[in-house]
Amino acid sequence: MAARPITTLPADAAVLRAPAKRVRAFDAGLRELVADMIDSMYAANGVGIAAPQIGVSLRVVVIGMPGERPFVMVNPEVVKCSGERTLSEGCLSVPGWRGEVTRSVRVLAKAQDLQGREIRVRAEDDLLAQALEHEIDHINGRVYIDHVPEPELLWLLSEPDGDADDDEG
Repeated sequence: MAARPITTLPADAAVLRAPAKRVRAFDAGLRELVADMIDSMYAANGVGIAAPQIGVSLRVVVIGMPGERPFVMVNPEVVKCSGERTLSEGCLSVPGWRGEVTRSVRVLAKAQDLQGREIRVRAEDDLLAQALEHEIDHINGRVYIDHVPEPELLWLLSEPDGDADDDEG
């Protein structure tokens, strides 16, 4: 398996802005894609990544919380969310930038695992809740900057080719 290049805005807007296709085949090709996504996420110092971020228009998300084993969500969707909180957020596909966004406090998502079995992931008031919404946005053709209400709430951390650590995905 191998790390793949991360798609970025504005160059790769076509893949990042399009809703991804539903996964129907739970096969070796899907497992290979997931392995590449994990390698790509870690190579870019992210905590999450969606398949469109490596140029693949499929509804697949990987989340790797610090100190925990990464997990896969196939065909994920947010089932329920509640509460609001304002956070600073970044993204591997918008390198060097951060913005102030509003995310839910509690998030319940459902998806399938690599064998096609239904799973549910619940998060409350932490990085996981933020990552769930962030990565599921990606497979729906949205990027965190779409949630930034005013341009003044988006700021440059470094040059786009620089090293922007701790990007969500």
